[in-house]
Amino acid sequence: MRKFLFLMLACAVGAVTAQAPKPIPPVQFTDTRLDNGLRVILSEDHHAPVYAIFVAYGVGSKDERPGRTGFAHLFEHMMFKGSANVGPGEHFYLVFTNGGTMNGATSPDTTVYFEVLPKNQLDLGLFLESDRMRSLAVTQENLDNQRDTVKEERRQSVDNQAYGPSGERLTELAYDTFAYKHSVIGSMEDLSAATLEDVKEFFRTYYAPNNAVLALVGDFNSAEAMAKIKKYFGDIPRQPPPKPVDFSEPPQTAERRDRLEDKLARLARVSVAYKIPPGNHPDIEALNAMHIALASGESSRLYQRLVRESQVAVSVGGGVSERIGPGLYLLTVMVQAGRTPEEAEKLMYEEIARLQREGITPKELLRARTAARRSAVSVRSSVLSRASSLASDAVRFNDPGRLNTIEQRRAAVTAEQVREAARKYLRPENRTVVVTVPAASPPGATKPAAAKKN
Repeated sequence: MRKFLFLMLACAVGAVTAQAPKPIPPVQFTDTRLDNGLRVILSEDHHAPVYAIFVAYGVGSKDERPGRTGFAHLFEHMMFKGSANVGPGEHFYLVFTNGGTMNGATSPDTTVYFEVLPKNQLDLGLFLESDRMRSLAVTQENLDNQRDTVKEERRQSVDNQAYGPSGERLTELAYDTFAYKHSVIGSMEDLSAATLEDVKEFFRTYYAPNNAVLALVGDFNSAEAMAKIKKYFGDIPRQPPPKPVDFSEPPQTAERRDRLEDKLARLARVSVAYKIPPGNHPDIEALNAMHIALASGESSRLYQRLVRESQVAVSVGGGVSERIGPGLYLLTVMVQAGRTPEEAEKLMYEEIARLQREGITPKELLRARTAARRSAVSVRSSVLSRASSLASDAVRFNDPGRLNTIEQRRAAVTAEQVREAARKYLRPENRTVVVTVPAASPPGATKPAAAKKN
């Protein structure tokens, strides 16, 4: 009897432990502004003898204007072409030969640059980032060179890529306001039209210290690091703040739809976008939890219904796009050969209607909370991921500490909130649909010969 009671107690303790996991320690950081407006976030961590420097500028494709798209991405390339004290290609050479890594990226909301280097190379990373913020080499030669590079990138990733044009068309159709209506990479015509004066003005406006956040994470002394940051960045002059971006989007009152033929596609694809609020809106975590149940992984409802049970699709995917302005909830279904996009759409909307009617189960809600905990752990896995989160969330939402609250925010979501979010945003009149089908073979074209059997 005593042994039985002991086992019962042990099971009860185990159940409580499973329901209340150990809290994840918060990432400690300081948040300071220099006199010139540069926001500096420091997070000291001595677990490994490395550091990451991550500079996020408050500029993305959202800041471009009609006829001049692709500038933010073009500048991502221009920023590696040298500055007053660094020659073309030398930035890469100095980082790689000192045991580091580096890169940059452009999104609709931000443009970011980073290096990860050994702790004894702190001056190198700060010098390289400050020199190009202060004195980028904006020359006609560099502009022409990088313009051609970006055009080739567009050919590879969009124009000559299966489903590439479909992705651009979905965004163009979903949004009304220019900020998010065009693609990050820009059009060939706009890239060709860019002048040297256009590019110089873009640099003066957006690559100023008062439009940037510098996050430094890793093995350093915070007081010494701040002194070095002031030395390298402190005298870079601030600029007038950029013009505010118009994010206004009128309510969508009817479904928007297009159908494209793609000569490179081998299977039909259905892409659906629902308008959702900005990334720091209270409904976002309910939408994230909803996505886990609906379309994330092989246990999700859409995978089970479309791929496993009906075999209408070969894959499903999607996600919540968290932006400064209105975002999108995206769903993508790759249709099985011999089945139709109409079949896939019908089943997809049936599952959405069931979720709106019945809500999600306790098991699905637990999956969403587990995913949030996994994300909170993952962002702590390296100095670079922490620096990226701190800087990017500071620029986008003025909240660098979001990485410390993701688990709590998702844990606070209820099943009823998920159901209400699905009802509120996943309405037929709020969706945009782009169906991509393989282009028909031209008349007279011959099919590839079948392989001969031995």
